[in-house]
Amino acid sequence: MAAELAGLFLAALVAATILPAQSEAVLIALIARGDVPVALLVAVATAGNVLGSVVNWLLGRFIERWRDRRWFPASEASLDRAQRWYRRFGRWSLLFAWLPVVGDPLTVVAGMLREPLPSFLLLVTIGKLGRYVALALAAKGLVG
Repeated sequence: MAAELAGLFLAALVAATILPAQSEAVLIALIARGDVPVALLVAVATAGNVLGSVVNWLLGRFIERWRDRRWFPASEASLDRAQRWYRRFGRWSLLFAWLPVVGDPLTVVAGMLREPLPSFLLLVTIGKLGRYVALALAAKGLVG
């Protein structure tokens, strides 16, 4: 069980950073196996995904001067879109950090705009937990 949880944590962490990964597929596969409590799987996936978002927040907070580099976690267009979203909706936009395309740049922008870490953690955790709970409920419905 420890290996499965570590794999899920790592997949969720990487999925929230610049590297391509799919934590949802890992979570669904583990739910389908049925040998690990779903609540534990959701908690581990959420923790990994939030930690990955913290990595993005740190990147935005401390290395904005390198935003034009190829390895930077978000394209200029994604950052511009995320900044517009963040400026329009404020910190509440972090509830949607789980969204594809805009979610990861949004967490970078939050660091760039100096969102305090406690509010960042609270809002990102609520959003990502909600997404994993919804996914788990859907997967349980499919698995039966």
